[in-house]
Amino acid sequence: MAITRKEFLKLGTLGLVGGAGLALTSGVSTSWPLGRGNEMTGNLLRSEAQLPEPFGVPLSVPPVLKPVRTDSRARATTDYYEITLKEGEAEILPGLTTAIWGYDGIFPGPTIKSRSGRKVVVRYHNELPVPVTTHLHGGRTPSESDGYPTDLILPKSGSSHTHHEHSADPIWLFHRGSKDYVYPLEQRAATLWYHDHRMDFTGPQIWRGLAGFHIVHDDVEDALPLPKDKKDVPLMLCDRSFGEGGSFLYPSLDPSLQGKPGVKGNYMDGVLGDTILVNGVPWPFMEVSNTRYRFRILNASNARRYRLALDPGPSDGLPFVQVGSDGGLLWAPITHRTIPIAPAERFDVVIDFSKYPLGTGVTLKNHLGNGTTSRVMRFHVVHKEKEESTVPERLSDMAERLSDMGEFKALGDSNARLTRKFSFTRAFHNGHEVWAINGKVFDPSRIDARPKLGSTEIWELTTDVHHPVHIHQVHFKVLSRNGGEPPPTDAGWKDTIDLRPFEVARVLARFDGYRGKYVIHCHNLEHEDMMMMANFVVV
Repeated sequence: MAITRKEFLKLGTLGLVGGAGLALTSGVSTSWPLGRGNEMTGNLLRSEAQLPEPFGVPLSVPPVLKPVRTDSRARATTDYYEITLKEGEAEILPGLTTAIWGYDGIFPGPTIKSRSGRKVVVRYHNELPVPVTTHLHGGRTPSESDGYPTDLILPKSGSSHTHHEHSADPIWLFHRGSKDYVYPLEQRAATLWYHDHRMDFTGPQIWRGLAGFHIVHDDVEDALPLPKDKKDVPLMLCDRSFGEGGSFLYPSLDPSLQGKPGVKGNYMDGVLGDTILVNGVPWPFMEVSNTRYRFRILNASNARRYRLALDPGPSDGLPFVQVGSDGGLLWAPITHRTIPIAPAERFDVVIDFSKYPLGTGVTLKNHLGNGTTSRVMRFHVVHKEKEESTVPERLSDMAERLSDMGEFKALGDSNARLTRKFSFTRAFHNGHEVWAINGKVFDPSRIDARPKLGSTEIWELTTDVHHPVHIHQVHFKVLSRNGGEPPPTDAGWKDTIDLRPFEVARVLARFDGYRGKYVIHCHNLEHEDMMMMANFVVV
């Protein structure tokens, strides 16, 4: 199936030159329904602990990790980091202690800030009692450093006795105690994140704390007058549930995560917590000045979707100015009244607090939540400062430069006419209900697609219920949903697309960078662990 002329022209309208055009003509993304019933997949796990009143604890920002060394050459090109995955403790609910599994023992893990084109090498040490692997989500990474689900770092102590550790199957790779991950970072500035990706156990291991930010900067972004420094704030949103003493609750069949994988009962649909955390803090508040702030919003929840809104809204205009997506800056800003964000998606937005009088409390709400999950955090406008930032009409010409280099000229080639179809649906396997792609459960030894290096393909994705679909290694453009225009919130380069029930979406991806084996999967982590994943090899 060839790409249509309308779809090709839309790329110019939506992603390359017309973010501002959309903002001027439609102004607000209205393509997403407001009802809750068809926008949430999963089951609520209620806390046993008494939850705090919202907005009583200040927001914290994860610490920035410093490299342990850089190249000693005159023109250093590589930064080296070390991170230890280990058990830790945190006071998440006031007065209670929560045991976590964290990168360097903290949740979220430390933030890595890097430069486009400057290589980063991270040595991960595993001091947890279970195997781990780390995926740099949104990274264009060689396959051996992508965090493939069966490429595992075993515990340093050798005390683990998991059901995979002694396998002689060549699909399993084991590294005792530590492994070096090499990230060339030949990509644009963007908000990435890193997280565990262990086969069958991604959901519970991220739930216990294995996630952190990796923010890539470049000269194009640095030259823009967007809010910077303390006014450039990462926000990791996730939901959790807590036991009576403050422990994380999760419905694992084997709470040790060393034996039988899976979750109890209907939680295979997805685990939804009743406590909203932002950077690991329950319903925090943040004091702000009456100026613009840039927020890098990440949905790191296992299954929960959000529709973010500000209450009250600004005195004029729309509250959110989107400047970036999963893959980096947009060509031009787009304004939104609300922001729908599915697991693993990122929205880089600017909020202008000068539109509120000093003393105003502005609540970031979740229109897809009920009760405790309907609120996210609160901003207190308490400081008066001079405005030193702005949002320019044009943000990044990288899309045009990619086009000049042949990114979309390849659409005329036969490779661009190749369409692959992936259907994400419930299925049965060995008498058990599971999640599958094209009716098949994940098999690490089976290859489902072999795109050629440098080729451009259209992938057609279909669903039965909500599935946020993530493609490793590549960034893509959303061409259409159900044959029509995608909403403005699909703009820019994406690595995750939120598919609604019974939807058909077409995305355009170019497979450049590296050869090797990668995966496509649902980022509802319970769906992923219940086998909704497939392999592709760039050849």
